[in-house]
Amino acid sequence: MNISLMGFGGTGKTAVSRLLARTLGKKLVSTDEEIAKKTKLSVDRLVKRYGWDKALEIESDVIDELSSLDECIFDTGSVAVLRNENIINLKRNGLIVFLTCDPKVIEMRIRKGQEKADFMKKNYIDKMKGILDECQDKYKRASDYTIDTSGLSPEEVCDLIAHYVQMELH
Repeated sequence: MNISLMGFGGTGKTAVSRLLARTLGKKLVSTDEEIAKKTKLSVDRLVKRYGWDKALEIESDVIDELSSLDECIFDTGSVAVLRNENIINLKRNGLIVFLTCDPKVIEMRIRKGQEKADFMKKNYIDKMKGILDECQDKYKRASDYTIDTSGLSPEEVCDLIAHYVQMELH
């Protein structure tokens, strides 16, 4: 069984997916890294060069290819939820866990980690809230489990997911 982590940047997907892969002895696969391998471009550069539609198309192709794998933890891109085929493919052989978080905590985490230069722009939080609002319902409908990571450590989130996996197996 695969476990796919979904959610907006700053919710803890990458940290939790790394820890979860180690804890459960599963292979870690980042869809953003797979897109970069396939295109020789980061997702940001891909979007700048070819636009969102092409980036989403490539992401869907990558997720389609990855969905045939087993015993993996998928760290998905923030907007993978926008295409229904991604959800269908990810659910084919696994669970989807939606990580959510208070927008102010997301801002703090991103500023602390300085993950992406665009996130440092003044209007980032307003844009983020708009994207969160647009995706929120889709994330909730797609997920098997939802975890608010606002006050949790990656270890606590990992423990919750491991518990959910055990419930699914019994």
